[in-house]
Amino acid sequence: MTLPLISPAETRRLMAGGARLIDIRSPDEFDRVRIPGSENRPIDALGRVGDAPAVVYHCRSGMRTSANAARLAAASDCPAYLLDGGLDAWRAAGLSVAENRKAPLEIMRQVQITAGALVLLGVVLGMLFQPAFFGLAAFVGAGLMFAGTTGWCGMAKLLAAMPWNRKSAA
Repeated sequence: MTLPLISPAETRRLMAGGARLIDIRSPDEFDRVRIPGSENRPIDALGRVGDAPAVVYHCRSGMRTSANAARLAAASDCPAYLLDGGLDAWRAAGLSVAENRKAPLEIMRQVQITAGALVLLGVVLGMLFQPAFFGLAAFVGAGLMFAGTTGWCGMAKLLAAMPWNRKSAA
């Protein structure tokens, strides 16, 4: 089942009428940047939604909401829509976002940066000093393949435990 796509302007109009705007991204993504008035309900912990005249789901680009449209429709007890283009389209329309630049980068971006740096380091060290360093690049590549096939990423777990990713007690 597909849900109707609506523009950022139409989303604002529905929100003014009491519609709920639900961001299905992970909490670390939501903490970094969000649409004011949206609520974070990650797709893996969504639950039922229906105490509003309508609900509009969004993610960063619209890809996750489109891929999960049937699940989002099934969770909705009221008319449901997808924000066409997600947060990116909201920004492109010149609408405001709440940004917290002090929040750490999203875990998956940290994984991408770390994995890329380790692969590059392994290749450079392998070329300059000792071919055995190519094993570092192979190890990281194997880890990424394992993460992609199983959905479990050891590097993401390790990075999530780092001090800069811990929420301070407030």
